[in-house]
Amino acid sequence: MRSPLNTIRLWIDSGAAEDPVPADANRIDRLRVLPFVALHAACLGIIWVGWSWTALIVAVAGYLVRMFAITGFYHRYFSHKSFQTGRVTQFVFAVLGNSAAQRGPLWWAAHHRRHHQYSDTTEDVHSPRQHGFWWSHVLWFLTPRNFRTDLSAVRDLAKYPELRFLDRYDIVAPALYFALLYLMGEVLRAYVPALGTSGWQLLVWGGAISTVIVFHATCCINSLAHRLGRARYATGDDSRNSLLLALLTLGEGWHNNHHSYAVSCRQSHYWWEIDITYYILRLFGRLGLVWAIRPVPVEVRHRNLLEKTR
Repeated sequence: MRSPLNTIRLWIDSGAAEDPVPADANRIDRLRVLPFVALHAACLGIIWVGWSWTALIVAVAGYLVRMFAITGFYHRYFSHKSFQTGRVTQFVFAVLGNSAAQRGPLWWAAHHRRHHQYSDTTEDVHSPRQHGFWWSHVLWFLTPRNFRTDLSAVRDLAKYPELRFLDRYDIVAPALYFALLYLMGEVLRAYVPALGTSGWQLLVWGGAISTVIVFHATCCINSLAHRLGRARYATGDDSRNSLLLALLTLGEGWHNNHHSYAVSCRQSHYWWEIDITYYILRLFGRLGLVWAIRPVPVEVRHRNLLEKTR
């Protein structure tokens, strides 16, 4: 069993994980997940810090920016290479995605690629069909078995030392994000007191609450998007399309579409399917920040159909 000292070290340096994986690798590592529990508990801080329009705006902005970083870059770029971008843009959005406290970009992409390879089979580590709702939603990544980054699955990304740094020291970006929120709140409290905010208030709203909502919205794609909604395509798994989840996650709710053709940058297959991440990436394309955006081929929309689309 891992020593408490080594577990605490893993909070800072994920490269300290055991090799080989321990025999009890499927247990929940209670000591290691204390920061995760503390993040959720910190949301209760609203009882003491109250609220302000400034705090609410910061929380919503933090949600939207980091959700886009997760959906647009952690998912569509790092995991599926559905478009191309420059090294600077790649790094900026890797940092923003990392600040959402969903581990590093290599870890995230490696697990997601494995999910598509084995979707809803016994080898899929977060399949609700195989493991149930709570395991697929949150518990799977709290185990030693799923802590390590499988670099063999992301060799194309592992060649960038800055991404490997973010992945190994995945606490740095969230810590800096939280520190900046506190500093901004204190500056506003001192120089613009009419806004009625403070460092602690922005830390609770823009930090804890916003991050927790981004986290669970993202995890709903692992759990609920394989349970709720409708399937347009026969994909061999339980993936579903859901407008509600698409709105919540800026487009990720078209999950059955995505599993039918994972390499497309666009997860909405028809104009009436709202995919905010795709719209932003198209804008980025016009600005020259991204290019080679992979579309949905016409023939993809007509193969393996379970139901006709009007």
